[in-house]
Amino acid sequence: QVQLVESGGGLVQAGGSLRLSCAASGSIFSMNAMGWYRQAPGKVREVVAVISRGGSTNYADSVKGRFTISRDTAKNTVYLQMNSLKREDTAIYYCKGTTMYYVDYWGQGTQVTVSS
Repeated sequence: QVQLVESGGGLVQAGGSLRLSCAASGSIFSMNAMGWYRQAPGKVREVVAVISRGGSTNYADSVKGRFTISRDTAKNTVYLQMNSLKREDTAIYYCKGTTMYYVDYWGQGTQVTVSS
């Protein structure tokens, strides 16, 4: 069983930055992939960024060039650096880990609110 705990959310003005962290109870290197997802009010949950076990990354078009996903395997932590934040980035951000057997683990989410 893997537990994921997100932190770093908050209220920020448009154009500002935040860094989210996702701390795992187990080794993230054993995960097939780690990712950040978000869900805005009244919308479906969507993928934001994913980092594979091999270190390759993928981003939603809406955040390319503004967000960066990274990891620190020694700390079993995945990060999401969010720059040039927009109001439409307001959402609850969730961390997800996918095991080698394609079992998903989710964190509890952290709220990001971008004000104009």
